[in-house]
Amino acid sequence: MTPTDHWAAVAQRLGTDLFLDLQPDPTLSAHGRGAQLRRSLTTELRAAISDGRLPAGTQLPPYRSLAADLGVARGTVSAAYAELIAEGWLTARQGSGTVVAHTSTPSVLPNTRRKPDGPTHDFSLGAPTPSLFPRSDWIAATRVAITDAPHSAFGPGDPQGNYELREELSRYLARVRGVRTSPDNIVLTTSVHSALVSLCSNAVDGALAVEAFNMPFHRASIEAAGTPTLPIPIDRDGADVDTLSDGAYSDARAVLLTPSHQFPTGVALSPGRRAAVVAHARSRGMYIVEDDYDGELRYDREPIGALQGLAPDCVIYTGSVSKSLSPAVRTAWLVVPDAVVEPLVAAKGPREPDASIVDQLVLTQLIRTGAYDRHIRRSRQFYRKRRDHLVARLRDVGVDTGGVSAGLHIVLPCRPDAEDELLATAWRAGFLVFGLSQFRHPTAPPDGRGGIVVGFGSPPDSSFNADIDALAGLLAAFT
Repeated sequence: MTPTDHWAAVAQRLGTDLFLDLQPDPTLSAHGRGAQLRRSLTTELRAAISDGRLPAGTQLPPYRSLAADLGVARGTVSAAYAELIAEGWLTARQGSGTVVAHTSTPSVLPNTRRKPDGPTHDFSLGAPTPSLFPRSDWIAATRVAITDAPHSAFGPGDPQGNYELREELSRYLARVRGVRTSPDNIVLTTSVHSALVSLCSNAVDGALAVEAFNMPFHRASIEAAGTPTLPIPIDRDGADVDTLSDGAYSDARAVLLTPSHQFPTGVALSPGRRAAVVAHARSRGMYIVEDDYDGELRYDREPIGALQGLAPDCVIYTGSVSKSLSPAVRTAWLVVPDAVVEPLVAAKGPREPDASIVDQLVLTQLIRTGAYDRHIRRSRQFYRKRRDHLVARLRDVGVDTGGVSAGLHIVLPCRPDAEDELLATAWRAGFLVFGLSQFRHPTAPPDGRGGIVVGFGSPPDSSFNADIDALAGLLAAFT
């Protein structure tokens, strides 16, 4: 038996760690202190069982171990255990140790407050279907990644992120998104949100131009970091980047775009505007921040390549696995020009402060073995069928959808003056949907459009068809 095996066996025998507050009177005699310690120990154990700190079935430490931890005589602990066994609080069997009895009844009732009821029909945005998570692949990748990882992988993490993942990402992003980069120009983060906040705090010295429709919590965090935001109009060709030449944007030092699938309107930035915004950025010495929103989830054709491939010198590219895998996997990335690497890494400090290095190791293995690619292809097929079913069902009741065939949400256009009434009716009926106006920049002028934004990844498989039928029935009354 190895030393590791020995100590693992010892630890297993020692049972649960306990915090017990024993404060004997130091003025008592040795005999008096012993009796008081036994009473205190019995009272503390009884209270821990009563208030649920020691649930039924919890194994207590052997009396020798607990006596050593508390600095009391073994007989004191043995007597306390014996008293609680006699009262029915504990049970003891040969070879099984001492455990909290299942018949013990806590004196404090558990919290019986009900959790708030969720929506009847959940059409949340940006939420992949949880049942699609590749559990088997994740488990297999975890086993290999943890087994093969060097000991150093479990020490303080590199603030730039695991190097092997950055290597795999540089190859993967080049292959599927046309991104041109190297591992040294990738900084790993926990989310696109944290990436944007870090950029604005450490790399954008001035205002940030943003699309007139965008994610409010991204915008709020960016502004809280001290970076003003200036809205750019959106039309059928995406962000109207020609407006960046106006004097109103003279303070902008960067522009944030979702060119592959604009959130939430669903349009893609046209080729002409892609070239125009790159030319403008280079002439003004500003950065383009590309949020590759839904870049991998295009259904009507091959995914549009990343804007970064046109101009690695002035485009900062960010993405994550929150929709391709799950928001529970806290891994995202920034692909940045040379000048931006050092300030971002310095801001994170000498070691990784937030991200899970273990998740990074597992994702590395998923990409390396092709399991991630296979999952993306399965997901793309799955979500395309969902979107096609949703679009066809809504067309049956006279509702057309907007945007390109991509992503995990669609926009159902409506008159601006009907949006509030439709939203209120939907919410009363238990639908979690969103109004297009909720995503409009507060200083952007009205553009004569309204709509309802519906996520089709979030409904569970078991109720998806029923949820779609209910949505169609709701909308039929407003056509």
